[in-house]
Amino acid sequence: MEKYQFVFNDKNYELTLENLEAVINDEESPVQGINASNILELLNENSEVSFDAEYYEESCENCKTGVAEKAKYFEFLEFHFYIFTKDSNYVMSTLSKAYEDTSYNRLLKQGKVDKSYIASVIVCKHCSDYSIEIEQCEI
Repeated sequence: MEKYQFVFNDKNYELTLENLEAVINDEESPVQGINASNILELLNENSEVSFDAEYYEESCENCKTGVAEKAKYFEFLEFHFYIFTKDSNYVMSTLSKAYEDTSYNRLLKQGKVDKSYIASVIVCKHCSDYSIEIEQCEI
């Protein structure tokens, strides 16, 4: 089973395909050849992954923690990394082992990539449900 585990403020979190809420891939130019399993694998391969607290105006769709109390903000854990593509197909990410010895600009000059995306892994601090969002961006 694909999974990624991490600790935040002494609480253990486990990301699996079972507690994945959604994968939102860029609507105008989606990345081909990347899915939730690949992203869990990338997270496991890199020791630099570090989640931070983020606050949203909407609650977790699964547990709705804070809704009954009419909270104004809802706490999530979030991690960002970059994905690079060529002709909309996944090439590598900033978490990839192959990326350790290169840079986006070098890959761009060599013609190996042509677009960059930011990938966000957003985890509910309370129930551990998570989503993955991929959006095209400029580096």
